[in-house]
Amino acid sequence: MTTAAARTARPGPASDRPRHRAAPRPPFALDPRAALGLIAAGALGVLAIWWKGTPAVVGAAGWLSGAGRITGLLAGYAAPVLLLLMARLPPVERGVGADRLARWHAFGGRWMVAMVSVHVLTIVWGYALTDGRGLVGEGVEVVFHYPEMIKATLGTLLLLGTGVVSARIARRRLAYETWYYLHLATYLAVALAFSHQLATGADLGGGPGQAAWYALYFGTAALLGWFRLLRPWLLDRRHRLEVAEVRPEGPGVVSLFLSGRRLDELGAEPGQFFRLQFQAPGLRWAANPYSLSAPPHPHFLRFTVKDLGGHSAAVAALRPGTRVRAEGPYGAFTGRRLRQHRVLLLGAGVGITPLRALFETLPGELTLVQRARRPQDVLFRAELTAIARRRGAAVHELLGSREEVGDLGAALARLVPDLARHEVYLCGPEAMAQEAVRALRAAGVRPGGIHHESFSF
Repeated sequence: MTTAAARTARPGPASDRPRHRAAPRPPFALDPRAALGLIAAGALGVLAIWWKGTPAVVGAAGWLSGAGRITGLLAGYAAPVLLLLMARLPPVERGVGADRLARWHAFGGRWMVAMVSVHVLTIVWGYALTDGRGLVGEGVEVVFHYPEMIKATLGTLLLLGTGVVSARIARRRLAYETWYYLHLATYLAVALAFSHQLATGADLGGGPGQAAWYALYFGTAALLGWFRLLRPWLLDRRHRLEVAEVRPEGPGVVSLFLSGRRLDELGAEPGQFFRLQFQAPGLRWAANPYSLSAPPHPHFLRFTVKDLGGHSAAVAALRPGTRVRAEGPYGAFTGRRLRQHRVLLLGAGVGITPLRALFETLPGELTLVQRARRPQDVLFRAELTAIARRRGAAVHELLGSREEVGDLGAALARLVPDLARHEVYLCGPEAMAQEAVRALRAAGVRPGGIHHESFSF
């Protein structure tokens, strides 16, 4: 067998195939297009506030000051919107999906940093032309003599610093826990800048605009407080999760079994994830995302964790009885997205985790392909083979380096007949996922038929 070999578990007889039903639709899930429409409508409302408060723009100073006011308003609007994207609101998580929300958040964050930078430059420049000062002198005057500007300056510096550590190059060099703690500075930056917007923002001096601004910011604070703090605390009190077992699965990989009370009331679905906060030394202050690696059970939840950093490495040493605070379930990488009868589940590394749960529960004609460099890196081999036999499905292992496997699309076409007519659930490292998306589209799989879960958030 070559290093790019494919191992296959043959489908069992059709009479052995269990019948599966899709999970019932949740009360409400916000469609991604509707979410973007709401964000765009809010931005148009902000522009309307500026338009109403700007009777005329005259001269270079007027144009610069006007540009500063527009970018300042849009940056002020973007701040709570970006916080809401990551507030873990259940309807948004169900409909949009956590990884897509993270991408929107990252994209919007870059634009907000750019708008803040333009706002500062154009406002100071426009005021300097009006007052007949240089840029430095005007900047000192604005910071130290305008109301609330010292706090706004500190908030701006914190925001710019957060943008730097969130940049792709810096993000790759930081542990998740370090990046997470540094990212919390965003909340302080937004709070520091809020009073400045009302004190010196000519467009928010009163009336409906000011009322809308208060509603946006205080509404965001209330939702964050409920869904990020109070609700997880109440769920912890209700379900009392704790570590029941830590089971080795492979090199640097363990499965974590959590027991608790009334777990069926969580409403978790295969393909979703929780943010787990272990009440153990060194772990209690960070809540990291981990996917379910088996369908949720009324008495336990199973997660499979790979050693990817300090937090995940320490999970392997947890003792039974360790208390766990869980936030979730989150994510839209579930059977609710399924529209086709033929389904390909394609995963690599720990990305096989949610796919293993979906492989056991999705209806239809299923094929699972696990990408790995070495046979010892394959996870759940015995479990996947047993599920494939029981369900009449197929499971393959695509082994070897990129050079040994060759073109991924061609390799998948050999393993999966009529690939273009399959719906695909894809999960794995970002580089692998990007290569797979390109290969699948080239093979004729429609873009809307590729469901992608990323670990980059």
